[in-house]
Amino acid sequence: MGMLSEFREFALRGNVIDLAVGVIIGGAFGKIITSLVNDMIMPAVSYVIGGSSFKTLAVVLRPAVLDAQGKETAPALLLNYGAFIQTTIDFAIIAFVIFLAVKTMNEIRRKQEEPVAEPGPSDEVKLLTEIRDALNSRKD
Repeated sequence: MGMLSEFREFALRGNVIDLAVGVIIGGAFGKIITSLVNDMIMPAVSYVIGGSSFKTLAVVLRPAVLDAQGKETAPALLLNYGAFIQTTIDFAIIAFVIFLAVKTMNEIRRKQEEPVAEPGPSDEVKLLTEIRDALNSRKD
């Protein structure tokens, strides 16, 4: 029973729940970025480079094997470097957006932690201090 209660304490600790929420939101965020890249950015890039999609870019290592009727008996062996380019672009965009989010949060945190500078003495206080010091120097 000791291990079960230990596990329950671990699972219900705030950090684990925060981590679970972060993973779920991160997964959803990843889907949004993937859609952004696949559905908006890459079509524009494909249009600029001549209309081909990165997903279709591949090198044929071995062509498909066909039988006498022309039916495919073994699929072609492809080196799909376009899918790799697509995934790399997804990663770069996600990493950049996360960088911006962390940078913004750090700036907000830094502003909250900065001590507010106490205002210096007013002009009246400075004048009174000078008068006091002048009177004290005469007494000597």
